[in-house]
Amino acid sequence: MTDVNLSDTSTWLPLDGLAPGFDASKAPLSNDLEGRTLTLVDERGTRIAHTFGAGTVSWTYEPGEGDPIPAAAQTDECEVIEVDDDLYYAQFHHGDDYAPNESVSLFLDLRSGHALAVLAVLGERTVDKVAVQHLFTVARIAEIEDGVGEPPAPTLELIGRRVLWVYSSQHAYEHVYLSPHWYTWQCLAGPEQGLADTDENTVYRMRPGIYVFTWREGVIPCGSITIADHRDAKSIRSHGVLFGEAEDATARPTHFTFGAHGRLISTTVHPDEYDPARPLAR
Repeated sequence: MTDVNLSDTSTWLPLDGLAPGFDASKAPLSNDLEGRTLTLVDERGTRIAHTFGAGTVSWTYEPGEGDPIPAAAQTDECEVIEVDDDLYYAQFHHGDDYAPNESVSLFLDLRSGHALAVLAVLGERTVDKVAVQHLFTVARIAEIEDGVGEPPAPTLELIGRRVLWVYSSQHAYEHVYLSPHWYTWQCLAGPEQGLADTDENTVYRMRPGIYVFTWREGVIPCGSITIADHRDAKSIRSHGVLFGEAEDATARPTHFTFGAHGRLISTTVHPDEYDPARPLAR
């Protein structure tokens, strides 16, 4: 076996190097939302209307009280995936003429009338901040007045689970969900085989057993936003996006979608006094 210094992070692949073949398990795109306008309204009264076309979304941003972001409008390329009945995931990356360092993930529950929007922003890494930051906004969908179901909310329900994820015949990873702030990944097959790290994560529950799981890497300037259906522990399904700095840092950020099939490997149950989900002692 050739000696490889796995601890030398300067040799780790850039985000671009992971992309070939990584999207082999991506779900078929859906055209269910074509011709529909869905307007997200948050607690500040900010309204973002999204009109879906064939592979596009045209959006208009109207800031509410106290929202410092100016009004804007644009049409971007967009992918839509059906996650469950009346539950959709829409993904788009802003064009070069408007915030190319931002991408948007929308999780639209047409049954409940609620949505979760996650804005990924690529910036500079600092001592106390990784390069990609995620901003989460829970909103209601104005066009759905009689929805049934709870709004998305942060959850601790994944903590303790260890899941195998297979992205393609060449790419496989495992995730261990450690705490409200951290998870560990290890590459079991693929160009990153043997690499592992612990990174920041945030988890929201969309529906019982269906979670939006996001992570932000410390070594490679990138982050990921996914939605995963864990209702069948032997057949978990995930859809998501990777977004971050290209190998050429002056180029347009790398943005690509993917899918994965997973299964629960094990679950760790901590004694109450050592439960990582308990409030931090100061």
